[in-house]
Order: sequence, then C-alpha cells, then structure tokens
Amino acid sequence: MNTNPAGNGEFGRRPSPPQPIVPKTASEALRPETGTPPPRRSRASRSQLVVFMNFIVSSVILLVLAAGVAVFVGKREFESVGPSRTAETFQVKPNSGLIEIAEQLERRGLISDARIFRLGVRAYGSDGSLKAGEYSIGPGASMREIMELMRSGRSVAYSLTIPEGLTVEQALQRIAANEILTGDMPAAAPPEGSLVADTQRIERGMTRQQIIDKMQADQKRLVESIWSRRTDDLPLADINEFVTLASIVEKETGKGDERSRVAAVFLNRLERGMRLQSDPTIIYGLFGGKGKPADRPIYQSDIEKVTPYNTYQIDGLPPTPIANPGRAALEAVASPSKTDDLYFVADGTGGHAFASSLEEHNQNVARWRAVEKNQAGESSTAPAGAETPAGVAVPVPAAAPD
Repeated sequence: MNTNPAGNGEFGRRPSPPQPIVPKTASEALRPETGTPPPRRSRASRSQLVVFMNFIVSSVILLVLAAGVAVFVGKREFESVGPSRTAETFQVKPNSGLIEIAEQLERRGLISDARIFRLGVRAYGSDGSLKAGEYSIGPGASMREIMELMRSGRSVAYSLTIPEGLTVEQALQRIAANEILTGDMPAAAPPEGSLVADTQRIERGMTRQQIIDKMQADQKRLVESIWSRRTDDLPLADINEFVTLASIVEKETGKGDERSRVAAVFLNRLERGMRLQSDPTIIYGLFGGKGKPADRPIYQSDIEKVTPYNTYQIDGLPPTPIANPGRAALEAVASPSKTDDLYFVADGTGGHAFASSLEEHNQNVARWRAVEKNQAGESSTAPAGAETPAGVAVPVPAAAPD
C-alpha cells in the first residue's frame, strides 16, 4: 500500500520530466563543449600589497643570486694569476690611501681591475693596513698576494756601507750621494768618531737624518758596551780618549791580527809619557775630515807643523777622534796585547815590524828604507812618511821620543 500522499515515490521526490532531445547539426556536434570554469580568485589574492611583496621577494632572491655570482667571480679574479709577466718594484708612499694604491697598480699593469682590488682588500679587513715601502712584485702575482705583501711590510732592502776609518765628513758624503734616501742633510755634522762603521739596511723613502740618527745610536751602544768590558788600568781618562785612541789604531793598520799589538804600542807610550808619533794624526791636523789626497806624501815640514792633532808635537792624545773606529779597533784598545813594544814601522808586506827597543827599531827602519829604495828604483831619500799598500799611514821611523 502506498503511504506517500504526495505520490513522490518511495523517497518523496517527484521524478523530473524527461528532457526533450534537441537535434544538432553536424557542425554543432563537432564543436567542443564548454569546460568547467575556474574557481573565482579570492579578494586577498588580488591585493596590491601581496603583489608588491611577491615582487620584492622575487627581486631579493635575484639580487642574492646575482651578488653570489659577483662575489664568486670577484674572488676568483682577486686570487687568480695577475697580468704582470716580469718582476716589478712598486712604491707605496707614506699616507697613500687604498684608492690611490689600487689605481697606481692598475696603471702599472700589476692588477687587472682597481675596483676588484679595493673590494677584495676591504673584504679581508686590510683597508688601512697596507704599509708604506717599496715592494718587489713577482711575475703573475695575484691581487691577494700583492695585498699580503703590502700588509706584511716586507719592502725591498738596500744597503749603505760605511767602512771603518772614514771620517764623519766622508761618511756624510756617502749618505748625501745615496739616491735611495730622501731629505736634507743635517745643518751641523755629528762629532768625529760618532758614526758606526757598518752596513746599514735602508729602504726607499727613508730620510738621511733617520740613517744618521741610527748610526749615532748604534755607535754609542757599541762604544759603551766595549768600554764597560775594558781591561783594568788602561791609561785612558774617559770614554772620549778611548774612542780617540781606537780611531788612531783604525787608521794605522788594516790588518786584523795587528790591531791589538798596535794598540799596545800606543798604550805603552802613554804610560811612559812618550809622544805617540802617529802619522794619521798629522794628516787629520792638516786636512781635517776631508782626508789627505792620495798622491800627497807626508813631508818633514808636516811633521814639524804644530796642530792640536799632531802627536809629534803634542803630548798625549788629540782632542777628538780622527775617524770612525770599527768594532775591531775598539776591542783592540779595550783588550790590548800583553807586550813591551814601543815602536812599529812598515815591513814592506802590508804589515808592520814591532820593537821594544830603539836599537831593534832602527834595524827595522833600515830594512824598511831598503824596501822603499827598491820600490822607488832610485837612491833618493824617501819622504818622512810612507804609505802602506792599504793606504794607511804608519809612524815615522825616528829616534825614540822624549
């Protein structure tokens, strides 16, 4: 029995009436049917802020990628082989900035790009750490290698040699003529004997005053160190007399094995109140720091000429040194040989013959005169003084002084 009053069937729904069949033409049957439309975009997705933020994020990503590529390429260029094909020297002047250094390097063809060099130096935290100096840059040096070199300060080193026995004036002439150094010479010369006789390490751009100051400081330390270790009871009043006698010993002989014996002769003379009778003191009294011309001998009139330095005419030591003594001469005076020698004269071999008595000394003199005569090839009397092959004047072989 049907209990549905509406007559809608078992579930109460009335069946929909059948749809009429509409015939289609052949072209309509082949036409594709309209698909299901896409869902409608939400209002949030259409917001301008969201669109802008999407653009920003995309731009940031692109920029990060571009920066990464730039850093990679720049780092590779910074550390790769440089364009130079030969070793070059490059000077960084004091107070030079990074921009100036980079541009000069690029102009010299030592780096490929000044901008990459600047950025690389700053990336390594070395901006402001590049030191002034002259640097030797090897062929193919990378920008990083150049940076490390300038940061280390390992600049090219030159040398300036001041030999033992030069006067201060002669030493200053060498300093003034050196083209590596800069700046003016001092208005007043340092005291005689106050410059160290040594080879100085110098760098381009150093001033002449700096070198002179260093040489004075080095000599002061050297003299004070050796003076503090001197033998007891030396007949020397003070450190100035010590340097003065060392300068005379320096000028008397260039042979290392003779210095302490020559020093002993002069010290023995001082103890006995004998005049030193040293030819180099005559020369300094006549010519000062300029030195004697090489072709001029010492004449008898020179020996008789009274000057504050002529130890044939004065008692004791001259008022100042006559040259810059080296370490060996200073040590020879501080620790002289144990000998009774009072005389020495050239022996014709570049050295000297020593004697403790006037008789023995006169025999040595006679032998030296014979050598002079043979060397001159004539019988005429030689000048009062003579030069050793090294150019160092020796004492005049005369009778024992008072």
